[in-house]
Amino acid sequence: MPYIKIKLPNNGKKAFVILMEHLKIPLSEAQKLIDKKRLFCDGILVEEKNKILNGLVELIVYENKPKGVDIVFENDDFAVLEKPSGVLSHPNGRHCKYSLCDEIWALWGQNACVAHRLDKETSGLILVAKHKNSQSSLKKMFENKQIQKEYLALVGGGTLDSFKVDKAMDLTKNYDDIKTRMQICKDGKEAITEFKRLDFWEEFNTSLLLCKPLTGRQHQIRLHLFHMKHKILGEYLYGLEKKDIEKILDGKMSLKERFELTGATRLLLHSYGLKFTYKNENFYIQSKINIKEEFQKALSIKI
Repeated sequence: MPYIKIKLPNNGKKAFVILMEHLKIPLSEAQKLIDKKRLFCDGILVEEKNKILNGLVELIVYENKPKGVDIVFENDDFAVLEKPSGVLSHPNGRHCKYSLCDEIWALWGQNACVAHRLDKETSGLILVAKHKNSQSSLKKMFENKQIQKEYLALVGGGTLDSFKVDKAMDLTKNYDDIKTRMQICKDGKEAITEFKRLDFWEEFNTSLLLCKPLTGRQHQIRLHLFHMKHKILGEYLYGLEKKDIEKILDGKMSLKERFELTGATRLLLHSYGLKFTYKNENFYIQSKINIKEEFQKALSIKI
């Protein structure tokens, strides 16, 4: 989602007043835009909300460029979308050319937002709050563990029919600016995941697992499976050298090399189900993607 600059009329008024009058937004929203470093006067960043602006006033805004997205479910308060692998849940800076917000804001406006996030390469269901009231409610439900998430993962080797990993985790101590990474540690935050094997693909020596995280730690499923020596195919943050991780993150590694290093051309993790109660109504929303077919595509690159 690229940024563009729009010109605002300037009558020598205070910065927040110019924003409120032109955009027809409340004071709090105007202040947020200034705090987010979006307002400029004569090319210089405006950081003082009460500053009188005399000159060319410009505001950085997002320019939505939707490509189309599958809507699995929708009502007045929220929607559930199928996020493709390789798409960011939310723009991560001015150099981000496209994210799921391009779709969300084009469909429901900028008050809509994701209620939780998925890693860039994780595909599948993502819950979207369509307005601020539902945003507050849904985020609290996630915090209170009132929304159960289910994932499908394809891992190397044969696993037990069912197993549970109860291993605390936290940010790695030797964080090296590649990306936020986690580690198993005794003094970390509680992290529990239940796993059930759904199928064994003998041709690829891989197991298809249903994964149920009972806690919501970052990279929880990825790290728990890596710890259990059943690494998710396509996994790159855990198990590769720094130089290879950087090549993948920077988009400089070929699909062939990625396949040879990780066993797949993408991370084979898919958000499959969301189960919760909202306004006294029970929901169990499941992905409609043929994930077996999708996973097998990532396993069959011609090299």
